[in-house]
Amino acid sequence: MDIPAILRQLAISALPVLIAITFHELSHGVIANKLGDPTAKMMGRLTINPIAHIDPVGTILMPLLLLIFTNGQFVFGYAKPVPINPANFKNPKRDMAISAAGGPFTNILLAMASLLILKFVVFPLLAVTPEGMAAKVLEPIVLMLKSSILINVVLASFNLIPIPPLDGGRVLVGFLPHKQAVSFSRIEPFGMVIVIILIATGIADYFVIPLVKFFLKLLQMF
Repeated sequence: MDIPAILRQLAISALPVLIAITFHELSHGVIANKLGDPTAKMMGRLTINPIAHIDPVGTILMPLLLLIFTNGQFVFGYAKPVPINPANFKNPKRDMAISAAGGPFTNILLAMASLLILKFVVFPLLAVTPEGMAAKVLEPIVLMLKSSILINVVLASFNLIPIPPLDGGRVLVGFLPHKQAVSFSRIEPFGMVIVIILIATGIADYFVIPLVKFFLKLLQMF
């Protein structure tokens, strides 16, 4: 167990992870509110304060323990889901799918923003900053922005796995005919168990990794 490496990775990734999960969950609530469901707003979840979106077990304890005991080979976690009441939507099936899609879409936008800041702000500053100052200030920022790109792309790709309650599952429900959508939605109580099994067995990689590569390729255009 390489404790210094784990601590270094935590220091680099902590802020990008908090930003990624905060805006991911916030986007669900904002879109739902725009579509007629004020549940998240009434419960104080339309905020950029990460504390409102952190689940003590899913966001902190579980990923930390997995990071330590698997030496970074198997890390899984989740934020506190934003409450959404589909009964408030004019078109519950469609609007739930749109709200769900907002999370991964926001993560891709964050990855793009991180890339553009890195390319057009930080790298030019590195070229004109004295070496000592660059090493102390700018190089850690470079590592955090690179981490932000990967974290947001992986988070978006993972959430697009078409198993409810993940966003991809809810988007898929929105596209299915009513009868099939109702039947498919019934697996939601067991969805996270299914997802954990897919991750632990490596089956999820066959979906997530190609999607990660696709999004990274897309970002190279910028």
